[in-house]
Amino acid sequence: MVIFQKRVADLTELALNRFVARARRAAGLKGRVDVLLTSSAEMKSLNRRFRGKDKPTDVLAFPAEPAAQEQFAGEIAISVEIAAQNAWALGHSPAEEVKILVLHGILHLRGYDHECDNGQMAKREKRLRAKLHLPLGLIERAGRKR
Repeated sequence: MVIFQKRVADLTELALNRFVARARRAAGLKGRVDVLLTSSAEMKSLNRRFRGKDKPTDVLAFPAEPAAQEQFAGEIAISVEIAAQNAWALGHSPAEEVKILVLHGILHLRGYDHECDNGQMAKREKRLRAKLHLPLGLIERAGRKR
C-alpha cells in the first residue's frame, strides 16, 4: 500500500505500487511493504521518536515483527521534500529519487545495514539499481561526500 500525504511530480500511486512490487521481488523480500510519502516535518518527528535523532531524514524503514514478515515485511517512510531536493541536485526526477529511496528501504527491511555490514548492502543496492534502471544510490553518494 502506498500513502501519498505529499504528492511527487510524475509519480502515480499505481506506478509506485508496481515499482515496490518489482523491487521487493528483485531483493527477495517476502511480504507486503507499505510506503508513506510525507513531509520533512513528519520525518523529523518519526526520526526523533524511533531513532532519537531530532532532524529530518530522507528515508526510514520499519521492519515488521519476525513472526509476521512472511505476510507483511514492514513500512517505509520517505520525505518528499528531501527527495525532491536531492533529485534536483543530482539531475534526475523526484520520481526516480523516490524509487531509489524505496529500494534502499526495502534492503533495510530485508535485513541489510550499511552502517555495519562491510559494504554488503552497498553491493546489493548497486546491483539492484542497475537491474531496476535507477541512478546513483544513497550509499554511493555518502561515500563520495567523504
